[in-house]
Amino acid sequence: MNLETLTHCPLCESSELTNVLVAKDYTTSQESFQIQRCANCQFVFTNPRPAANAIGKYYQSDSYISHTDGGKGILDRVYVMARNFTLRWKERLVKKQQAHGELLDVGCGTGEFINHMKTADWQVTGMEPTETAREKASQKIQQRIHADLESINHRFDVITLWHVLEHVHELDATVEKIKSLLKENGTIFIAVPNHESPDAKVYQSHWAAYDVPRHLWHFSKTTMQYLMNKHGMKINEIVPMKLDAYYVSLLSEKYRFPEQSSLVNMIKATLQGFTSNRKASKEINHSSLIYIIKK
Repeated sequence: MNLETLTHCPLCESSELTNVLVAKDYTTSQESFQIQRCANCQFVFTNPRPAANAIGKYYQSDSYISHTDGGKGILDRVYVMARNFTLRWKERLVKKQQAHGELLDVGCGTGEFINHMKTADWQVTGMEPTETAREKASQKIQQRIHADLESINHRFDVITLWHVLEHVHELDATVEKIKSLLKENGTIFIAVPNHESPDAKVYQSHWAAYDVPRHLWHFSKTTMQYLMNKHGMKINEIVPMKLDAYYVSLLSEKYRFPEQSSLVNMIKATLQGFTSNRKASKEINHSSLIYIIKK
């Protein structure tokens, strides 16, 4: 493995890092990775992790669903069904902040969201670093998809990062660039897993949303607030992604009990997803959260 080790917390620069747990890459390599916590600000991250020029191989899997247009197994079919429902929900969420305008989707994958928004009469721009996904997205919306943020100089009414920020190596530089691409009254939507959710606490090292080593950063509400404050932005609202508790629990059950039947997986995951959402509702501490952010 070509790994790099962070000696300081990227949020607060503290060198006091402690081990939290070891998680396994169930998707591609079957390798194990250490997850650490900053003793000062409590930020949690994968450390050591593959370098930016070495992480590509960890995305090379048919089961890495966000870069595919469908799936053959039951988990993939569940994901696609949920995604189709979620597209309409995301559109309504965006329109509550901005009725129409120009939208940038960072990490657009194969282009489902920007294609949906384009059909809803938005002017869309996509950015996707993975070549195969980028080509699919370009074909889908019949326009160029950017390979990186540096090639984008336009400013947007809305910028979305749907489960993307946890993947980027240069965290501060990415947030600062996104801020520079946002119009003064624009809105950023950042969706990330929440490692303080009830389902994360149940599944621990088997929690699918750790997704090492592709997920470099593991956010909580506190550390996301810290990151936004650091870059002079504010979180206006936090919205739960309730479906994620069911899908993440389904994967986590599969990881924890690989010999368990699909039917038992489904039943246990449904119960756990329901329980997790119920416990999380009081403090909005769900499996995944959307942060609605302004300058």
